[in-house]
Amino acid sequence: MTQSRWRKLAYWLSLGLGVVLAWGILSPVLAQSPIKVVDPLDHPDSIYVQPAAPASPTPRVSEPEIRGVWLTTNDTRMLRDRPSLTQAMAQLADLNFNTVYPVIWNSGYVTYPSPVAQRHNIQPFVIRGIQDNYDILAEVINQAHCQGLLAIPWFEFGFMAPETSELVLQHPNWVTQRRDGTKTWVGAAGEVVWLNPFHPEVQKFMTDLVVEAISQYDVDGIQFDDHMSLPNEFGYDPYTVALYKQETKKDPPAHPQATDWVKWRADKITAFMKQLNQAIQARKPKIIVSVSPNPYPSAYNSSLQDWVAWINQDIVDELIVQIYRPTLEAFLEQIARPELQAAKQKIPTAVGILSGLRTNLTPLSLVKAKVTAAQTDGLGVAFFYYESLWNNGPEPPEIRQAGLQSLFAWPATRSRRAQCSPETITPASSPPPAPIIAN
Repeated sequence: MTQSRWRKLAYWLSLGLGVVLAWGILSPVLAQSPIKVVDPLDHPDSIYVQPAAPASPTPRVSEPEIRGVWLTTNDTRMLRDRPSLTQAMAQLADLNFNTVYPVIWNSGYVTYPSPVAQRHNIQPFVIRGIQDNYDILAEVINQAHCQGLLAIPWFEFGFMAPETSELVLQHPNWVTQRRDGTKTWVGAAGEVVWLNPFHPEVQKFMTDLVVEAISQYDVDGIQFDDHMSLPNEFGYDPYTVALYKQETKKDPPAHPQATDWVKWRADKITAFMKQLNQAIQARKPKIIVSVSPNPYPSAYNSSLQDWVAWINQDIVDELIVQIYRPTLEAFLEQIARPELQAAKQKIPTAVGILSGLRTNLTPLSLVKAKVTAAQTDGLGVAFFYYESLWNNGPEPPEIRQAGLQSLFAWPATRSRRAQCSPETITPASSPPPAPIIAN
């Protein structure tokens, strides 16, 4: 080979090596690029999320897919009966589920014995198990762990509470309002009011509850959903108005969807979530902080919940977007959204699937089609809610159960913090048993 050809070969080899080295250095950086948010001038009341291009077509997070189910207050009959609870956790494990999300904050009450709630005089009762007056949350966690499932308690109501709850009656100054002074809001949970997420006393109360729960129980994580937010028409209470004027030197805009006003409130909620995450990690490092919001950008525009920022700022470790759409076409449209595609490159990501309601039966064929679509797109799934998996469909329960057998063909075990205990022990810091609430 001539000297000239040797020079050419050396040149191309060095060039190729340089490209390989450069890609090796840059690809981890690209893979961790933040989800970028752009607010175009021609859409002043909405935001469009443009994710950074992933470095690879496969997700950066190589953990088993989420296969979860929410345990709601509708599941109380099962949760209160130890044999039924034991059977339920075993059945979920047999179907290759890997996570349960038991509700622990609903309608202004916690579902476990809470010194924090008792100090605030807001907890006149605690629902307990039928056998031995057992602590339901402790039992759920232990039974889940015995079956290899993660147990991540769920703060369902977030900043929302019924107007007549002890919490609201004890702390009326914690409630925010609209510009016209009205305070009640009607949603899926009925008529409620909203605690002011910008008020330091509200923030301390929520933080104390969360830290208490993760301290008393051997949880694998903690979850917040679309109610860790505030409908955009609220925030005109005296405290928030004064805070806004102090920081901006002007009154809040009359229009609740004014861009700067939306951003200011959303940023405040994000700042609180960051503080809450720090309190969680200080008390129990490495547990999962999960969030289950509505799709973006409506979560931001309508509920001031900027979960894209929460991901970019490493506030949350797991994302489950609630996509409760009545048709497969509408479901597919949502899972293709760019911010969801970008999120799955950064943290374990799943979609919430409505498996049925007592007043809205969901065919198992639609449930299975949504699961297949999510898995094909590299997303996990979580079902709302446990009872509806078996009962809230047009098919007989035995047909639904048989169909669920083929939903997850192989196990997907997630790493757990804790192991199964031979016996469930009520936390030592819990107060004496409260009265049992009958069915």
